[in-house]
Amino acid sequence: MSYLWVALGGALGSMARYGCSGLAARFIGATFPWGTLMVNVAGSLIIGFLATLTSPDGRLLASPDARTFVMIGVLGGFTTFSSFSLETLNLARDGEWLWASANVALSVALCLGAVWLGHVGAAALNR
Repeated sequence: MSYLWVALGGALGSMARYGCSGLAARFIGATFPWGTLMVNVAGSLIIGFLATLTSPDGRLLASPDARTFVMIGVLGGFTTFSSFSLETLNLARDGEWLWASANVALSVALCLGAVWLGHVGAAALNR
């Protein structure tokens, strides 16, 4: 049954990623992978928050199936590390070393910061 939850969540997360990335490209531009960056930062924030909030000592009781559905399924489908990697490689292959480096630095720094912020927010609620 866990595989079904992951599959359903992954489908929802992938559709959300596709929509968010498309909106970012339309409104911000497609020269830099802003949509992927924003999706990865948002996904990192959400997973940090939910992992802490629904941990065994967290404030919110969640079943293992619910955690699997959201954290592995939805957020696994929503975040896009494979897309990030390919887009960074393509920027580098096109000679856009500054943009490739910026994508790596921003993705790592902002996603780590977002997962920490999500953790801190949920830890505050757990008190």
